[in-house]
Amino acid sequence: MESSDLERPTVSRKLWVAQAVTAGLLAGGAAVTTVTPAWADAPVPAVVSADQAAKQDMSARAAAAEEARNYVHRLAMSGMPAEIRASAWNALLNSRGDEAIAEWLAPGGGYDYAKQRLRDTRARNKAFCARVVQTHTAEFSPAARAAAARALKGTDADRAAFVRTGYAEALQRDRASREADGQRKLEVANRDREYVRSVAETDSGEQVRVAAQWALRPGATDADIAEFFGYGWVNGATLDLESRRLRNADAERVRHNTLSRLIKQAEEAEAAVNGAVDAAKARAEAERAWQAVGEHAGAAQKAWLAEQAAAKTQAENWKHVAQRAKEAADGIWKSIADPAESTGDAWAEEQAQAVETARFWQDMYDRAQASESRVKG
Repeated sequence: MESSDLERPTVSRKLWVAQAVTAGLLAGGAAVTTVTPAWADAPVPAVVSADQAAKQDMSARAAAAEEARNYVHRLAMSGMPAEIRASAWNALLNSRGDEAIAEWLAPGGGYDYAKQRLRDTRARNKAFCARVVQTHTAEFSPAARAAAARALKGTDADRAAFVRTGYAEALQRDRASREADGQRKLEVANRDREYVRSVAETDSGEQVRVAAQWALRPGATDADIAEFFGYGWVNGATLDLESRRLRNADAERVRHNTLSRLIKQAEEAEAAVNGAVDAAKARAEAERAWQAVGEHAGAAQKAWLAEQAAAKTQAENWKHVAQRAKEAADGIWKSIADPAESTGDAWAEEQAQAVETARFWQDMYDRAQASESRVKG
């Protein structure tokens, strides 16, 4: 009698038990394990054909390729620098598909080249002007915002001049205008100064702490505190968010490139088991290869869980700031109300994306575990 003939009754008996239990539950009864015949729990030999194994391998490889493409698409649609977004779109639109994505993510590929362009002085000047427009409101800093907008639409020389001297000069004009206009001059209470001191000491954003410390530097006046609320706070928050996005993009680029390499190695190691002179040794090598995939995915998932927690903290903090600004009676807080709300929304989006990315890496970890178990037999 063939082994397959022995397996069929066992499978059918287990199916019958499952159907009986399901029927009992649907009828309102309770599933009682003690009534299950002993033979129903007998192990069923696991037989995985070569085609099934190949299909599972393809599934892991296809899932990795799909997420790599999704990752590049997220970069293209994100608030990342224009150089990276444009380069990401070029990779996505390339007719070579997944191959082009893999090359873009590889060391020395399109992503690295785009990052290198960010170091160019002209690109940095343009980013600075754009950030001033984003973080300086027309109500609090009309001169600085207008000058930045003009430079942004102008030439490289215009932007260089704004960064070199134009920005500082515009800030001075804005301060002088507020001082001269009694209605626009903001009163700074002791509680406001103490709040800034708390931000300088405890805020989770490095650049926010730097901005708060600058407002409290020796010789600083109430005008410096007012300017922290007016643009320094949100400017520091924007820098923190930009830094976080770049750091995560760098790390994820490496993770995806490494994942593709590890899956390829695991597939090759598993394929080598068939026909190997020393099958036990080949199987052990295949197990270790899939284990490496799992370890890599597990570490990535932990990293994204940490990013999720950090983004959640930031989102909640900015939600609190926005609420306090809306409820504040003094005018100094009103400058931060709208920027705080939009910053909180941005961090909430970062949190949601971290959740999705962590979910992918958990799925990849599970796939690697299943493949390792399959190789063990």
